[in-house]
Amino acid sequence: MDRDHAIGENRGIRRRIKRIGAVIAAAGKGTRMGMDINKQYIQIQGIPVLAMTLQKFETCTLIDEIVVVANKDETEYCRKNIVEKYGFKKVRAVTAGGDSRQKSVYNGLRELSADCDIVLIHDGARPFIDNGSIISCIDAAAEYGAACAAVPVKDTVKIADNSGFVDRTIDRSRLWQIQTPQAFKYGLIMDAHMKAANAGYEGTDDAMLAERAGNRVKIVMGSYYNIKITTVEDLAFAGAICRLNSESSK
Repeated sequence: MDRDHAIGENRGIRRRIKRIGAVIAAAGKGTRMGMDINKQYIQIQGIPVLAMTLQKFETCTLIDEIVVVANKDETEYCRKNIVEKYGFKKVRAVTAGGDSRQKSVYNGLRELSADCDIVLIHDGARPFIDNGSIISCIDAAAEYGAACAAVPVKDTVKIADNSGFVDRTIDRSRLWQIQTPQAFKYGLIMDAHMKAANAGYEGTDDAMLAERAGNRVKIVMGSYYNIKITTVEDLAFAGAICRLNSESSK
């Protein structure tokens, strides 16, 4: 998308939506990394993963405010070493997470401005989200109420029986690998979270809560580069993406 087209789209979105917020979920411990430091603070080419992620939302002209949800023992560390150190002006709060991702996101949603129309929920450990995907998710949420970035599944997917043998093969033509950001009308996702909490239901992502509450979720094409830094192997991939981005910008 060229710059003029992007500006035109942004103005169109602004006519429909007044205020857009982002909740960045960064409260996970990252135990699969096997490191002493949480994955959000691991550095890639000298920059912490969380700082790289926040920069994408800081520079997106459509985003008005950001709430970071950090581990309850790391809120001050996050504020000083990420938000203040890197000068993120749109971050209105660093709040403590709960004992699950779902509770952490809910804590973040409660910190947004009362007049927030659309909210994006994004993993702090996904630093390679691109501006086009952010805008597309906002646009889809404004039209449909709920949207999530995703990419088509590349591999063949099989279901196994209890003995470890293939039970059947799934048609992958309709399968999508869900990513973040996931974008929602604020009232819709708050209602979905409260219904889930009252029922004691825990979903693996926010789109599941919206679906459970009876809402249709629009799929928006994401990017295979939009990886979540979860394992040590992901760091090698992340380094390669950084090198490719650096070369393409020359």
